[in-house]
Amino acid sequence: MVNAPVRVRFCPSPTGNPHVGLVRTALFNWAFARHHGGTLVFRIEDTDAARDSEDSYNQLLDSMRWLGFDWDEGPEVGGPHAPYRQSQRMDIYKDVAEKLLAGGYAYHCYCTTEELDSRRDAARAAGRPSGYDGHCRELTAEQIAAYEAEGRTSIVRFRMPDEALTFNDLVRGELTFQPENVPDYGIVRANGAPLYTLVNPVDDALMEITHVLRGEDLLSSTPRQLALYKALIELGIAKETPAFGHLPYVMGEGNKKLSKRDPQASLNLYRERGFLPEGLLNYLSLLGWSIAEDRDIFSIDEMVAAFDIADVNANPARFDLKKCEHVNAEHIRKMDVKAFTEACGPWLTAPFAPWAPESFDAEQFAEIAPHAQTRVTVLSDITANVDFLFLDEPATDEASWNKAMKEGSDALLTTARAKLAEAEWNADALKNAVLAAGEEHGLKLGKAQAPVRVAVTGRTIGLPLFESLEILGREKTLARVDAALAKLAA
Repeated sequence: MVNAPVRVRFCPSPTGNPHVGLVRTALFNWAFARHHGGTLVFRIEDTDAARDSEDSYNQLLDSMRWLGFDWDEGPEVGGPHAPYRQSQRMDIYKDVAEKLLAGGYAYHCYCTTEELDSRRDAARAAGRPSGYDGHCRELTAEQIAAYEAEGRTSIVRFRMPDEALTFNDLVRGELTFQPENVPDYGIVRANGAPLYTLVNPVDDALMEITHVLRGEDLLSSTPRQLALYKALIELGIAKETPAFGHLPYVMGEGNKKLSKRDPQASLNLYRERGFLPEGLLNYLSLLGWSIAEDRDIFSIDEMVAAFDIADVNANPARFDLKKCEHVNAEHIRKMDVKAFTEACGPWLTAPFAPWAPESFDAEQFAEIAPHAQTRVTVLSDITANVDFLFLDEPATDEASWNKAMKEGSDALLTTARAKLAEAEWNADALKNAVLAAGEEHGLKLGKAQAPVRVAVTGRTIGLPLFESLEILGREKTLARVDAALAKLAA
């Protein structure tokens, strides 16, 4: 049972292109918030000046809009906990770090990198945990003065409790971490810059986040944050510790975790190919969750109504591009024809369309659209499916030509051309014309229509042939058959 009010956050870093794993995390947070009538906080974690970029920030906002995610607090929306970009909250983190130091929850660590490496190597050789050994935990004033006299700089480390930490993960159940596996950790760099380990939980605390739903890769940081939350509550900075739920890994090829560098991980790839937001989100929701055992296709509204974080499976989920395409195709089939026609717009113009702008005929496209809608997997498929209507000549490749134009194809095309010329120009009459031509040559319809299809459309497979001929028109159809006959004769 989830107690209201629910407050969740989606807090990406603006580094590079958004990827599908990030989108899955955003989706589960958004669906959880909407299911419970709660608040989604969209926060930008941009404290890494070397990797963050304004272009990536703008891409994040654009991607959220394209996916249909609305947020209740965050960039362009505002809210009571502004600002929502960490780069604009540095004074807050500095103040919290000082309070942690003053309260004894944190301390200055003067160890050099070489000293840390040496002690870690020695611990590994002795079979002990190789995390930080607490060397600077209890420095005296004299020791601190001696280090500073040497010119050493210091980072700020959080002082972890010497006890096991247990919490109930919303996805994985009860988990316990032993103290030797969670050593004291850095929260502020030597140059004074706060680390993720500080800024993320501090922002969650100040923004009163009730549920943290994030990737499994962050599970190891949870005991650190639990201890930090206890300190923040004791200091009066946080009101309560949020509930944590760690979402399963999304696996790619070779059963490896899907990384930002994997080609199929980029959200932009799916936008460019013409995936529908609804189709992509439907598939991504299946990576760890299902609406029912025997149902894969559903709307986002249906997902929101059914979503329960307790139903998320802890096991890794494999990203299957073919399944993703299938789900998207099903959503295309469900579209209103007018909506489908409008959605195809970008792929009917430059740089995607190979025909001259003046060759495009909107009325012809409106006629062919219902037939294309049943065939395409992604919207970008539309270009190759309808190019025969708008090109001066069909885009015929040699393999398709050789496959369709067998011995006797010239005789068949000659007969088919004569019968097509005499036929009424509608799909049924055109089918009968080609069927009759095939019968004269001892061929069934499938064999008889293959040379006609390649002659007219340039491809061995495509939209329903006779509806395509009807829309293309008598003059262009006969001219293309004539051209094919001339090519065969040559």
